[in-house]
Amino acid sequence: MIDSYNYAFLDEGSKREIRRSILKAVAIPGYQVPFGSRELPIGRGWGTGGIQLTLSLIGPGDTLKVIDQGSDDSVNAVNIKKFVKMCTDVPCTIHTKDATIIQTRHRIPEVPMTNEQILVLQVPIPEPLRIVEPQEEVTKKMHAEMDYAPIWLQLYESLIKYGKITIGSEYPCMVEDRYIMNPSPIPKFDNPKLHNSQCLYLFGAGREKKIYAIPPHTKVVSLAFDDIPFEREDFAGKRCRLCGSTDTYLDEIFDSNTGERYYQCSDTSYCKEVRSR
Repeated sequence: MIDSYNYAFLDEGSKREIRRSILKAVAIPGYQVPFGSRELPIGRGWGTGGIQLTLSLIGPGDTLKVIDQGSDDSVNAVNIKKFVKMCTDVPCTIHTKDATIIQTRHRIPEVPMTNEQILVLQVPIPEPLRIVEPQEEVTKKMHAEMDYAPIWLQLYESLIKYGKITIGSEYPCMVEDRYIMNPSPIPKFDNPKLHNSQCLYLFGAGREKKIYAIPPHTKVVSLAFDDIPFEREDFAGKRCRLCGSTDTYLDEIFDSNTGERYYQCSDTSYCKEVRSR
């Protein structure tokens, strides 16, 4: 099938344009770079931004891994792998350490990544200020002026109403003390992995036509008040029922037959590796 397509599906001009946008995003960490989002044989909202980044970067020497909410075997992950393999013929893997490019939706792998790897995140809504300001021209001005008071007010209102900040995913973070960024719908458990990371993080929003990046060794701080520090999800007293891990992000599973609740590693490949050891 590879002979029926241009390598990596996109035409070479499109890939060059996307790579130029990636370079600008890397040069200005956290800044949202507009780009000409291309049409793909996948509906917008199903990861087209991340797929375009992957197709623009992938080459014959790469190895691809695709995960969806930590799983290598979900419908989204399996079909993206089939599509990329069909038009590139690159090998795919489920092992984080073996991949040079990892495309993900809603999770960052548990295995620490290296400087030789790129993590591509699919992003539905890249603008962290969208929840407080619906107009694009206004949010652009707010970023330019570092006017982030409304988002701090939102966090404060959450504290007053619930006694804690209730944002579970897409928890906003400050990049290099300059731009507030949406880390995509990853759980806030994964936010600390963005800080001073070894790998390059790329974020692609196909429907919104935006690319942004976190280069290696970049300062990324989740928003928090001085007297109320940032807190991740607490899985104290819980462990994965398959591998016994207590320091990973766990999915809660309800067994309707027995009425019991179980916990299981969200990162399926990590869980398999622990069990194999």
